[in-house]
Parts: sequence; structure tokens; C-alpha cells
Amino acid sequence: MTQEISNRSKKHKKKKKKLRWSRLFITVFFLFILSVAGYLYSIYGHAKETVDEKMTTDVESIDVSETKDKLESKDILNILILGVDERSEDGGRSDSIMVMSLNPKNETTSVISIPRDTLAKIAGKGTETKINHAYAYGGSDMAVATVENFLDIDLDYFVELNMEGTADLIDAIGGITVNNQIDWIDEGYYKAGYHWKKGKLQLDGAKAMGYVRMRHYDPRGDFGRTERQRQVISAIIDKGKNMATVTKLNNIIDVLGDNLQTNMQFSDMKSLLVNYIDVTKNVQSYMLQGEDKTIDGVYYYKVSEEELQKVHDVLIGRADMENLLASSDTEE
Repeated sequence: MTQEISNRSKKHKKKKKKLRWSRLFITVFFLFILSVAGYLYSIYGHAKETVDEKMTTDVESIDVSETKDKLESKDILNILILGVDERSEDGGRSDSIMVMSLNPKNETTSVISIPRDTLAKIAGKGTETKINHAYAYGGSDMAVATVENFLDIDLDYFVELNMEGTADLIDAIGGITVNNQIDWIDEGYYKAGYHWKKGKLQLDGAKAMGYVRMRHYDPRGDFGRTERQRQVISAIIDKGKNMATVTKLNNIIDVLGDNLQTNMQFSDMKSLLVNYIDVTKNVQSYMLQGEDKTIDGVYYYKVSEEELQKVHDVLIGRADMENLLASSDTEE
């Protein structure tokens, strides 16, 4: 009888020990869940505050109410992306000009690059000159109006990123990897004498800026430069998908808050994420095709009316990007 009571007591102690370990595991598990939830909520709150208070700005050229209607009805949205180099003494010019068209009906994203030397009429000025001068004359508002007139489209959003801020963003995510197509020796874009080898390159922020700014050693000139800009943007997006980047989100948000301006509000970004996520399934890029032209000793890139019409049709959903690429000798 005494032995039986002793065995029962041992079994009871084992059960109590197992119960304690189970409770401990459950407690740790829920503490982990709560900490993750708290972290995500802090990121959400930080992101909302940063977007709405630091990044969002209005431009007169864009009808916000019309854009909201398009967003709710899942219509085609056209977004102007400006990469601005603010080192210039004249207040900066848009070094990179792209129109990103989101088409949820056929689940595609079309990216149209406009060379910065493209000859265009500057809205509000009435003069024809290089399209990137629009930003220098009147900031994002004039750049938006000029691109709208040039392509005969309505822009729904604009995103302006300071190119110097891109270096900080790349450092914040831990660097990027690109596939370099040409071999050259640097003379000051990054570091004099630095050898840019052909093939895969690991880039921090400073190296990335040297990589995208070079064009004099590239046989394709500004076309090659624009392609490298798109390479860097794609590499940033790919790195951003990495789970290891999640822990750096607050730093990334801070960098974007200091270097990015847009007319999107945080609620717009959430709607885009929910309603337009499928457009990322098929992303195609194209650069406006034209010819070199010299006017009064100044170089310009001249785009024909026929070419502009083709691009216009793609951006309003009247034609597919495949048709545009097929009609061109150059696919970017």
C-alpha cells in the first residue's frame, strides 16, 4: 500500500512537471506573438505617421478626387516616378523620368522610361527644351503637367525620390546585387581608378550611386544609364522582399521619409497593396524610341508623334505592351 502511494506520488509530480513545462511553453509562445504583434503595430503606426506627415504633398496638376474614384473602381493608374539629383546649383533636375502604368484588368505593370534629354514643351512655359528642365523650372507640379501634355495622359500619382537618398536606402537594407554588363575604370563617379568588373557586383549606397551615374563609358550613353537605374530599383525591390529586411523596416521608413515625396496618402498605399497586388505578376519595361537631334548647338532626343501615340495607347489600356515591344528594334 505504501509503495502504491509512493508510485502515485511520483506520477503526480511528473504530471505537475509536464504541466509546468506546458504552461511555460504556452506563456513563452503568447509572449512571442504579443511581441511580434506589438512590433508590427509600431511599424504600422510609424509608417502611417511618416507617410501622412512627412512624405505626402499635393500637386495642382493632379485631380485627387478623380484618382480616388479610379482606385476604388480598380481602373488603370498611371504613376510618374522622378529620380531627382539635387546636387545641381539650379535646384536640381529630374535625372530619371518613368511612367508606371498599373493595369489590374490584365494584371500587368508597364514601365515607360523617358530619356532626360527628350525634346518637349514645358507646361506653363510654352517653350521647347529638355524634358528634365521642367522640374528645375517648377518642381514636381510642372514635371507632372509636362509629362501629362507630352504623352497626352492623366497622371494619378507622382513619386519623387532624391537620388542621394537612394544611397541611404540601399545602406539601410544592407546593400544590393546587380549584374554589370560592361567593364570600365572609374574616373570620379564613385572613386578614381576603381575597376567596375563585368558580372555580379555587390553594391553599398555609395557604389550604387557611382554605378547609375556613369554614362560616358557606356556605348549606349543615356540609354545604358537608364537601364542601370532600373537595375538598381529592381534590386532594391528584390532585397525588400527578403524576410531579413523586416527587422530593418523602421530604418527604411525613416530614410524614405527624409527623401521621398508623393501625393499618395497612407490609405492610398494600403488600397494599392490590396487591390493592385496582381499587377506585379507581369512587369515590362520600354524606353521611348527617338533620334538624336542638335538645335542651336544643343543636343536633344526627338520622339516622333507616331511613337508618342503608340506609348499613349499602352498607358490608357488601348494597346498591349507586347505590341509596343514588337514594333521596336530595342527592348529595354
